[in-house]
Amino acid sequence: MIVLATVVVTLAAALHVAIFFMESVAWTRPAVWRRFGVADQAAADTTRPMAYNQGFYNLFLAAGAVLGLILYGVGMQEAGLALILFTTASMVLAAVVLVTTGRGYWRAALIQGTLPLIGFVLMLLA
Repeated sequence: MIVLATVVVTLAAALHVAIFFMESVAWTRPAVWRRFGVADQAAADTTRPMAYNQGFYNLFLAAGAVLGLILYGVGMQEAGLALILFTTASMVLAAVVLVTTGRGYWRAALIQGTLPLIGFVLMLLA
């Protein structure tokens, strides 16, 4: 069970790194801002500072999950588990907040929140 939990948490972290890249590095590319429902290049340019900041939140959550997995793997199970549970719960709660933003964000919230939720549950069961 722990192997499956580790794989899922790693995938959740990788997804959040990808989100970081899109929001903080590639935001002004049309393929990226369209994916986030931004209307045009001018709006992407205007929202770039906000997206840049938000992307780093995703990166920090991913880093926390990876650090938690490392700590867990080197024998610091309690600290590692606490960090994994905190970061995956934060990812899930961010997806819940996304849903409360509007009905059009359900798909994005499911993408953002499913892996962390599964990882959270599997870590508790492992």
